[in-house]
Amino acid sequence: MDLGAHVSAAGGVDKAVGRATAIGAEAIQLFASSPRGWKFKPIPDEKAESYREQAAAEGIRSTFLHGSYLVNIGGKPDLVEKSIDSLINHMNAAAQIGARGVIFHSGSHKGVGFDAVFEQAIAVLYTVLDNTDDDVHLIIENCAGLNAQIGASFAEIGMMIKAVDSPRLTVCFDTEHAFAAGYNLAEPDGIEKTMDEFDTEIGLEKLVVVHANDSKVELGSGIDRHENIGEGFIGIEGFEAIMAHPAFADVPFLLEVPGDNRKGPDKPNLDRLKDIRARLAAAAPR
Repeated sequence: MDLGAHVSAAGGVDKAVGRATAIGAEAIQLFASSPRGWKFKPIPDEKAESYREQAAAEGIRSTFLHGSYLVNIGGKPDLVEKSIDSLINHMNAAAQIGARGVIFHSGSHKGVGFDAVFEQAIAVLYTVLDNTDDDVHLIIENCAGLNAQIGASFAEIGMMIKAVDSPRLTVCFDTEHAFAAGYNLAEPDGIEKTMDEFDTEIGLEKLVVVHANDSKVELGSGIDRHENIGEGFIGIEGFEAIMAHPAFADVPFLLEVPGDNRKGPDKPNLDRLKDIRARLAAAAPR
């Protein structure tokens, strides 16, 4: 598996490659625009070309964009329209820089229930896919579950995946979100059950990327609070078991942790994942 991180694109997307390689990242996630606003500034062609060239030169095999935090496919009509426009803009940007896809949060049904917004959510997903490049994935991220979020359970994600039935609609597995939603990733048996459920409800072939985050909160808390690798409730042993599971063998891992200096993903956290990968490789049958 490639091991990488979310890195800053301040100053232009092409600046992200140097920041990624400085910490030893092999895969990259970045924002194409501010994640806390609707305004989208297109990427200049020369910046996109520079990104592609640098990423190829540095051996970065996987790039992902993360969508705006404001997206809500279960919201009211005006919010849904803004969400569609935002996702399409990000998908176009992903195609421009050669990214595999756009990871996004589905939003919240605001208490009316998943069934009540299901058809609307499916219509949004169809619209985004129908108006974007055929090579770019729209990637649903599982959520922690607080505040009536859509997609805390694999069953809800699976229902959307199956209804749209597109090879381009895939899934990002966030370890902290799953743990907070009640999936016990701190022990091998729990991981086995979790991935069995994922396969049943969604299909392991839909798993294209992992957000590798330890959890600052306890199992089933429903709260989105990331912690550095090995310093939370999942722990080093949990990540050893996660990375040893065959479902993740060829899936890129991206850090979204606070970092040892609380400035974001860093080399020490990436090195912890690399150490685990190395130990697993050394212990593998030959």
